[in-house]
Amino acid sequence: MTRLFRCLALLLVLGIAPAVVSVGLTSVAAIAQQPPSGPDYEAWERTAARAEETIEASRASTSALEDLRRQLAEWRDVFFALQNLNSDAIATAKAQLEALGPVPEAGSEDPEIANQREKLNTELARLRAPQQRAEAAYSRASGMIHSVDRIIRERQTAELLELGPSPLNPMHWPEGLNALYFTFENVRTEVAKSLQSDIQRQETRSTLPVAILLGLIGLVLIVRGRYWVELLVRMIMSRESLSVRWIVTLVVSVGEIVVPYIGFVALTEAFHITGLVGFYGGLMLEALAPAFLIFLVSRWLALRCFPRSDTLRLPLVLNPEDRRAGRLYGGALGFVISVFYFTTQLAELSDWSVAATNVILFPVIVIAGLLLARLARILTKHSHASGESEEHDTYRNRLTRLLARALFLLAVLSPVLAAIGYFKAATATMLPSLLSLLLLAALLVLQRMISEVYVLLTRHRGGTPDELFPVLAGFGMMILSLPLFALIWGARVADLSEMWGQFTRGFTVGGFTLSPTVFLTLAIVFTLGLVLTRLLQGTLRNTVLPKTKMDPGGANALVAGVGYLGIFLAAVIAITSAGIDLSSIALVAGALSVGIGFGLQNIVSNFVSGIILLIERPISQGDWIEVGGQHGTVKEISVRSTRIETFDRSDLIIPNADFVSGTVTNYTRGNTVGRVIVPVGVAYGSDTRKVEGILQEIGEAHPMVLANPAPYVVFRRFGPDSLDFEIRAILRDVNWVLNVHSEMNHEIARRFAEEGIEIPFAQRDIWLRNPEVLGQARGSATPEEDTGSTPDVQVRDRKGAAHITEEDLEDGATPQDGDGDGR
Repeated sequence: MTRLFRCLALLLVLGIAPAVVSVGLTSVAAIAQQPPSGPDYEAWERTAARAEETIEASRASTSALEDLRRQLAEWRDVFFALQNLNSDAIATAKAQLEALGPVPEAGSEDPEIANQREKLNTELARLRAPQQRAEAAYSRASGMIHSVDRIIRERQTAELLELGPSPLNPMHWPEGLNALYFTFENVRTEVAKSLQSDIQRQETRSTLPVAILLGLIGLVLIVRGRYWVELLVRMIMSRESLSVRWIVTLVVSVGEIVVPYIGFVALTEAFHITGLVGFYGGLMLEALAPAFLIFLVSRWLALRCFPRSDTLRLPLVLNPEDRRAGRLYGGALGFVISVFYFTTQLAELSDWSVAATNVILFPVIVIAGLLLARLARILTKHSHASGESEEHDTYRNRLTRLLARALFLLAVLSPVLAAIGYFKAATATMLPSLLSLLLLAALLVLQRMISEVYVLLTRHRGGTPDELFPVLAGFGMMILSLPLFALIWGARVADLSEMWGQFTRGFTVGGFTLSPTVFLTLAIVFTLGLVLTRLLQGTLRNTVLPKTKMDPGGANALVAGVGYLGIFLAAVIAITSAGIDLSSIALVAGALSVGIGFGLQNIVSNFVSGIILLIERPISQGDWIEVGGQHGTVKEISVRSTRIETFDRSDLIIPNADFVSGTVTNYTRGNTVGRVIVPVGVAYGSDTRKVEGILQEIGEAHPMVLANPAPYVVFRRFGPDSLDFEIRAILRDVNWVLNVHSEMNHEIARRFAEEGIEIPFAQRDIWLRNPEVLGQARGSATPEEDTGSTPDVQVRDRKGAAHITEEDLEDGATPQDGDGDGR
């Protein structure tokens, strides 16, 4: 516990502990994996025998087991390094054996080949012997390490579930008070004994002025140092929240930790100068230094997470009252942790009993639980303020509410466990919760600092808390902090070292070991191949192909093909460079191909169709095509789909399989020559030859119409309302077909008006049935005398009839006599 407090205080002050821990573990692993000239297997056997006896007895102390585990881990690293010994020679021998081929099942083999095969097998066995021995020793060491870890975990579990004396028992209260009294009485006795010595009194008098001066300086720095630093911060920070000023004020605000701590050091040195501090007093001051540092760091984090000014971008969405309460609770939280640390140090120093320790620490746990519950309420308010609407209720807000509920539960559970007597379990839940809050606050400040640095570098003053880089940096920082959270919640350093070693050694899949080195090599080689492919594509697209006579569609197909081929080759080269045998994943690839064939039929079909389109090129980029009744211009052909821009400027994404299996009309394939058809109708009685001549002149006069073949006019039919003609002409660019059609219509309307040629309206005939009945009904009949017979009126055209009733006729309208044909 003492080591954990010290480590946490140091990490919170430095703020760069994750990187330091990562580099340290990397260097230790690298040193441990360097193979020696030759392992001493006799020494290993002695260590292994002693370890097996210790594990079987299970009576050694936890510290002895940790030391034994460390020795076993060192041996295991040595054996792991030896597993790749002679790997190149073994690969060469295997290649020679494969070149010789298998032993014939029937018949005899050439004596020279048989002799060579035997020598190679003997050499291969000799080369494999050190590896096999190292693998056996490695497995043995790993098994014993797991046994040691199991024993230690079982002891930790039993210790947490141990039922001790309850602090609520009044019988233990005097014992706790006496322990506290005698601890400070020992310090007072040491001071009194020092003052009884004439030599010590004379030395104290001689150093008293310096001690008083140091003590006054220390007290002033402790009491007023933080306020001076805050005043300097307010002077630097203007009303405008600039990133550079925020970073400067953050650095300056660290003085709120440094200045009071310097004062504490000066005050401690003043006590030591007097010579009145004895053994217990020195140890007490030594234990008080980390406790005071924890308090300073906690108060500083509370001021950063709950700032006084509203002009800054707030880390937590809270009103001024809640931020003021947060600062108060944060400082009190740091004070509680400091008291807990200092009290545990006193308990170890003075050898307090378990009952006395429980009695003295129980009020601290209760106060810590109250503070934890208050902070949980503040986090709940922040989550509700951040996600007032359902669309703003992000994953971060839900996680914050879950964290607040967990903290509130721990705030209630820990004092209850301590009151029952499970004091170690209560400490193991309460103290990590408090320390986790401090670490989360430190991460929040670091993430804000990263965001401000990013704003400063990108010169984006609007703030970028939700942009990609700050979010990824915050996520990476959380990943790096996971070992610290694990240490806080009781994980052993050996457990983290084991996980790191397993990660660096990798894991075996199908006879191949995957390690970080493999992934790093794979990523670097593939990235280089991808960059080279993009450079080659850019060179072809911008430099080489424009100087050729290749059309844009063919150039696009060539560049796309180079890109696919480059990516494929980059992947193959990266896999082989990483040492992955492609034959070892053949079975996996076969299984995946079956799954792809059944589950991804459409995707594979579109992919293959895209390759066919790029090779055969029935359509190219820039072509005007019609597919599925949709017209548009081809903008992009990819391996899965083709993007078409329609004439209303909307993008149409069509799967490539529709182009291969369906019918596609390409209006501009090969050339842009196309035909335009302009229909027009004239009234019956018009001179058809004159109309034909006018239309022929209009077609020949348009500049977009080709002279060869010449345009011509067709008298199509005798229509229901008009005589129908068509101008049919070949255009030099079919993309202008609508413009040509419109211009010819304007010219036809002008010429027909000049020549007096009529373009008729549609003609309709009205037929009346039983007109005599209709006349009688409109005479004297009343509704009561109506016989119920109603005349029918039909409107007919050349295509059919539409039924209308008497009410549709105007008042006073009478049908004509005769055959009922009234027009």
